[in-house]
Amino acid sequence: MMTPVLHCPPCQGTDRVRQGKTPLGKPRSRCRETSGQGGTFRLDDSYPGQSPHINEQRVAMAMHASGIRDTARLLHISPTTVSKELKKRHLRSTT
Repeated sequence: MMTPVLHCPPCQGTDRVRQGKTPLGKPRSRCRETSGQGGTFRLDDSYPGQSPHINEQRVAMAMHASGIRDTARLLHISPTTVSKELKKRHLRSTT
C-alpha cells in the first residue's frame, strides 16, 4: 500500500512533524521548512465549506445567479459561509 505525500499548505513542503491535537482530537502538524514563520495546520478540512472543491462550486453557482440559500442548501454548508466567501471574492476582484 502506498502512503500519500502530504504537503504543507503555505509552502508545499513535505518535511512536517506532528504537533499535538486540536480540541476536537484531530491531528495537528507543523512544517519544519517554515517553522519560524507560521504556526500549525491540519491536513484535513474540518469544515467542508472551506475546501477548494466546494469553493469552485460556490463561485460557479454564483455566476449562474443561484441564490445564497440555494447554494448553501445544495452544497450542505452554512448560508453565512456562502455570503462571507462571496464578499471576500468581490473585494479581491475590485482591488
